[in-house]
Amino acid sequence: MNTSLLARWRGSFLTGLAVILPGVLTIAVIKWLFGTIAIFTDSLLFFLPEKWTHQNAGGGPMFWYWSVAAFVMAITLVTLVGLLTRYYIGKRIISWFDAAMLRLPLLNKIYATLKQLNEAFTTSKKTPFKAVVQIEFPGAGSYAVGFTTTDQNETFVSQAKERLINVFVPTTPFLTSGFLILVPEGKITRLDMSVAEGIKYIISLGAIAPDPAPLTSKRE
Repeated sequence: MNTSLLARWRGSFLTGLAVILPGVLTIAVIKWLFGTIAIFTDSLLFFLPEKWTHQNAGGGPMFWYWSVAAFVMAITLVTLVGLLTRYYIGKRIISWFDAAMLRLPLLNKIYATLKQLNEAFTTSKKTPFKAVVQIEFPGAGSYAVGFTTTDQNETFVSQAKERLINVFVPTTPFLTSGFLILVPEGKITRLDMSVAEGIKYIISLGAIAPDPAPLTSKRE
């Protein structure tokens, strides 16, 4: 009798847990995500006295409703920046900011890579890369993933009079440095992945691989 009751209780408990757990985990993830973002957005209310925004007369954590206000403020600022980019003055400010960041030692590598990764996730129109390819590099029997930068190159030809293609092989995980290699057209294998997927693959050190397998028989 007791065994039967225990079994029914266990079955009901596991069933209830299966129903409730997804919702609980969803709320937990949202709470964690909001808390992580709030670490940055809360600083937008620096101009307000802490005794207004924080518990225990400024000595404790920020009130949740002030954190929500800061989050809404951050969304508004991002929207305004996006709106500003539609105008000449906004484009000039962004261009100046990009140039300034790219002049800073070390930070310029990180900033340029993150900028390219962001463009890879949003659009591939801003990248100079045309296609993702595989070539033998740095020597026979070893292969590297690179990007073609031109559809054709009439300036250079190999000794066999074969057309050479410009292939940029980046130094992982940064795309801001690498090797520009002139490769005979017949020795280039196109990979079945988009430029965005190729960028993600290289920056992630190969951890983010496209599916299905990239290698195809199609030649550049």
